[in-house]
Amino acid sequence: MRVLVTGAAGFIGSHLVRALLETGHTVRGIDNLRTGLFWRVESLLNEFEWMQADICDPDAATRAVAGMDAVLHQAAIPSVSRSLEDPVASSHANVQGTITLLQAARLSGVRRLVYAGSSSAYGDTPTLPKVETMHPCPMSPYAVGKLAAEQYCKVFGQLGFVETVCFRYFNVFGPMQDPNSAYAAVIPKFATALLKGEAITLQGNGTQSRDFTYVANVVRANLLALQADGTRVNGELFNIGCGQRYDLNYLIRELGTILGVEPRVERLPRRQGDVPHSLADINKAKELLGYEPVVHLPDGLRHTVAWCREQLPSA
Repeated sequence: MRVLVTGAAGFIGSHLVRALLETGHTVRGIDNLRTGLFWRVESLLNEFEWMQADICDPDAATRAVAGMDAVLHQAAIPSVSRSLEDPVASSHANVQGTITLLQAARLSGVRRLVYAGSSSAYGDTPTLPKVETMHPCPMSPYAVGKLAAEQYCKVFGQLGFVETVCFRYFNVFGPMQDPNSAYAAVIPKFATALLKGEAITLQGNGTQSRDFTYVANVVRANLLALQADGTRVNGELFNIGCGQRYDLNYLIRELGTILGVEPRVERLPRRQGDVPHSLADINKAKELLGYEPVVHLPDGLRHTVAWCREQLPSA
């Protein structure tokens, strides 16, 4: 297939570019490099078509989708905390960017668009695990934007404009996730702090739990969505996680064990807009996509720590 990856220089997008190339697809990638990092794909430039452009620009979106069979839409301004600081920019990238891309895909005759949504759409509902039929309750501008874009995708699919498959990712982690960003995810951030002999900064008491999902599982879900029967998956929403949850205190202990160190922890107040617990029900993805997690947390942590160690040769 001819596949466009938006956010191609992002953490997940760059993994998708590699996986698509390895499985024989023709790939085009687009990224405005606002949050993406070019080094993630630089070594692949002879293998896929690269566009540095913004999907919020209708002309750029039209060029990006031209001739494509499918789109894996990962582009976004990520992070709850970033959206608290600048909700307008978050909404523009995540909502306006998505509808601009959808319309371009519709007019260009793209067969299918797979959307990277977020489990943050569920919000602070006490019921676990989170099931796709639950009423969403977003608690941050980021979550609102990801939910709104998801709804646009669903409607475009239902109206027959372009087939759409929507995912809600649960706390994706793995190699190439930037540990140095002010908005870094906890696993690369914690691992890098321990490798440097620094204290871990923990927001909250560490009892908050997550369904940490290694990036290979997300890649697998996207590849399955490209091939799935449109009569079964068009306009549908799927949780993509592992169906297991671990709290941050466990995570810190496990990282310490892998690295052979005793973690030091500096505790700060709980982050505004954060949810205490998250866990995916993945039965629908299993049934309709044939999805199964291929890497669980312990192995995923070891892979991620090994990559972080490579970035710090003196560690």
